[in-house]
Amino acid sequence: MPPLGLRPILPQSISGKMKGTGMSRRTRVIAASGVGFLWALALLWGAAQFVRLPVFTLMPTIMTAFLAPGLVTAAMVMRVATRRLGDEEMLAGGALHGAAAVDQRVLQNTVEQLVLALCIWPAAAVLLAEAGPGVIVTLGAGFVLARVVFWVGYHRAPLLRVVGFAATFWPTVLVALWALWRLTGGIG
Repeated sequence: MPPLGLRPILPQSISGKMKGTGMSRRTRVIAASGVGFLWALALLWGAAQFVRLPVFTLMPTIMTAFLAPGLVTAAMVMRVATRRLGDEEMLAGGALHGAAAVDQRVLQNTVEQLVLALCIWPAAAVLLAEAGPGVIVTLGAGFVLARVVFWVGYHRAPLLRVVGFAATFWPTVLVALWALWRLTGGIG
């Protein structure tokens, strides 16, 4: 037995039974999540390496970094409203259904992701010092792309939804970890 009683996790134990030569649904979901995580790593690495803004732009950058995420959220609010206006039952206050209900779920998750970003990105931008302004601007642009993938995926392809969720969630978590690492004396 390996040290500490740990044993290897075989792909079959993660994904359930492998059917034929194709991947199980769970394996595809894990792979899609991995794509979102890799996007997060690439986004943050690219921001740190290539997006250079002067540190004196930190405060204006923090104040404007949420413009693009706010605009995509506004587009989602508008889409839910136009779907509601197009249906007499929903217009009268009835429950959302069909595509309107899907758009409402996308909007709800986007608001949750935006709250996380609002709580984490400004502090991370400050803690990351000279990299902060470029990183937070890049996070804003990445948020929009990931949310659009999530939105399209919710309507068309569940695995795209998984990628979009992970590509929104992981950059925020990773920038928080990076900032905390810098706070505790790490470099980079």
